[in-house]
Amino acid sequence: MQTIWLSGAEWLAVLRIGLGLWWLESWRHKDRRGWFERGTGIAWAADVAGKHRWGVVRTGFRRIVEPRPKLIAYVVVYAELALGLGLVTGFLTPIALLAGLLLNLLYLVLMIHDWAEQGQNAMMALISLVALFAMAWQTWSLDAAFGLFL
Repeated sequence: MQTIWLSGAEWLAVLRIGLGLWWLESWRHKDRRGWFERGTGIAWAADVAGKHRWGVVRTGFRRIVEPRPKLIAYVVVYAELALGLGLVTGFLTPIALLAGLLLNLLYLVLMIHDWAEQGQNAMMALISLVALFAMAWQTWSLDAAFGLFL
């Protein structure tokens, strides 16, 4: 493989780090007080799920999220932080990439009617998939420094 300026593995590390920064930005711009104290994030998602054309989304949301809104709010917000930190530092990278892929797919299905969200989540999922199969933790990562997942 020929590349310009960096090696292929280094470009994959750039892609991985960029995805991690995207997750960190998602975490940074969240109104955490709103999510945790007023339940704004889950309330918004409940409204979206309640109007969803797919019954499985409405039913799944009612069964899994609605009974535990505070817990799910913490899980979502801190999952985004953990994904960002894991991808930027390259720590437990394959786990972070797989978890991020699944979270993006959940977001994509929930917000299937929102074109802007579809694009963002589809691209983040694609980057996760490429970085996972290309083993983007081989360079500039704690995983490589510790000899993990080689």
